[in-house]
Amino acid sequence: MSIQQTDVLYTAVATAENGRDGRVATDDGRLDVVVNPPKEMGGSGTGTNPEQLFAAGYSACFQGALGVVARQEKADISGSTVTAKVGIGKNAEGFGLIVEISASIPNTDPTTARSLLEKAHQVCPYSKATTGNITVTLT
Repeated sequence: MSIQQTDVLYTAVATAENGRDGRVATDDGRLDVVVNPPKEMGGSGTGTNPEQLFAAGYSACFQGALGVVARQEKADISGSTVTAKVGIGKNAEGFGLIVEISASIPNTDPTTARSLLEKAHQVCPYSKATTGNITVTLT
């Protein structure tokens, strides 16, 4: 379910110069990075790239969602980590993304960990935004 403008609590603002081979910065100056295509895509690979930025945001958001679910379920996720792998490749429309989310939740059994992961996927705003748009696999 989408939100309305009146529901917005915070808006992040970032501006890019020269697309995938330039610079991107937030309006508050907290993020200001050089972006370059990775070597695998013919770039210099000297800066970060949009896929790395997306993976960083998705993993942080998903970890937060995991915390929300864990509190609801009274599960111990201390020491847990979430990793997002974002792949880019050619498709019929040009390029597309694919994501793999994995979590290490050391204080839970595998069945509980899997349940928490699936529930977090239903809560995470990034997961909601990608549903029906790109393939997201939970591992």
